[in-house]
Amino acid sequence: MAKFKDTIDLYDDEGKLLKSNVTIDRISPVVNKGALQVIDLTKRTVAVNLQGIEDALKTGKVGGKSNQILGRSMNCSIVKDSDAISAKIKDMIQVTAGDDTKITKVGGGKMLLVEIPTARMNAAATYDVASTNVAAATTYAVVDQYKVDMFDGSYIKAAVWGTYPQTMDMQGGNVISIMSIPQNNEGLGYALRNIPANHAVMMTHRNAVQAATLMSTFEQAGQWEMGNAVGPFERAQLLLFAYQGLNANNIVYDLVKKNGKTGTIGTVVQSLVERAIEDKVIKAGKKGKSGYIFYETKDPMLWNAYASAGTLAATMVNCGAGRFAQAVSATLLYFNDLLEHETGLPGSDFGRAMGVAVGFSFFSHSIYGGGGPGVFNGNHVVTRHAAGVGMPCIAAACALDAGTQMFGPEHTSKVYQDTFGQIEAFKKPMQAIAKGI
Repeated sequence: MAKFKDTIDLYDDEGKLLKSNVTIDRISPVVNKGALQVIDLTKRTVAVNLQGIEDALKTGKVGGKSNQILGRSMNCSIVKDSDAISAKIKDMIQVTAGDDTKITKVGGGKMLLVEIPTARMNAAATYDVASTNVAAATTYAVVDQYKVDMFDGSYIKAAVWGTYPQTMDMQGGNVISIMSIPQNNEGLGYALRNIPANHAVMMTHRNAVQAATLMSTFEQAGQWEMGNAVGPFERAQLLLFAYQGLNANNIVYDLVKKNGKTGTIGTVVQSLVERAIEDKVIKAGKKGKSGYIFYETKDPMLWNAYASAGTLAATMVNCGAGRFAQAVSATLLYFNDLLEHETGLPGSDFGRAMGVAVGFSFFSHSIYGGGGPGVFNGNHVVTRHAAGVGMPCIAAACALDAGTQMFGPEHTSKVYQDTFGQIEAFKKPMQAIAKGI
């Protein structure tokens, strides 16, 4: 028996029906096989930059920017020997023959995509087991392949691990994870929320709707992890995930299509209110002395989901029209401000999306000028407060951006497209989640 009575139809990024009459409990990150696959692969998969290791050894540039050991050089044909290196890594990483260890060559051997076995993840307390084990195996594979002696072994290690353990993370290293290290998570349950918007943009190949879905999957899984989806709050988060993250009932798509050509943030507000009235989510209530109509709802959680879906649609309309990501903070703020003035009802996440927007505009590109929306994540002190509904809009905006950011997706995250973006669950999360029902 379904835990919740709410049913939805799921549509893809082109407005095509994927699944109909789905009870919302079936999209839950703790139930849905597609969402679980995304989360599992996020933890278990790391990329190894073999070309980066080869170049680092040749030039002495190990440990990141401005770090170079002058006069130090080692010529190893690591990319050419990628098959042998890959075989050695797999032999060391797998726990039992035939387990779910998987290594995929990317770019003719310039990169390796390594999925560590589930057994290693199950035996670990944290997800950094993937990075550490693959880094260790890669180091030894190179040492073994080229018969490196004890005096040069540390040089190989530096090319793979970067400056670790002098730094907490593998700064300047050539083993790459989607997730940041646990020490960078600034609260309980923030690991999956500590993924920059640009990463999601690149993994979905700049598809704005899919990028929003992938970021929503990370963000909402984070809500479950940090205890925000317990008891009566579970339905609220499921509805947010459904309507904003998964284009339930095609609302996001319909709003963008209706307003995309000549619309503005204001016309999206109008369209959303019309849709909410049509779907009987809200209705006109008492009229004030001025003639102002206060709308009312019997289902604040569902209204919140509609408001959040509208916020994403308004972001796509506004940032898509200008091809600029920088307008996302203003859209988060003023769409919801207009919506609250129009209806008398709370905006997305009951006002918290507006709170995020105010601080976000300051930190991303105002007086402070931190660097641009794409480098932000749900773990950031500014963007964390909305319960998973701010970052999907930021990811969509960055996917639509045409180069206005100081640090654009290709600048910070191109490697994520070339590696993790080759995995279908990351590239098309909407389809993966619909298939997982």
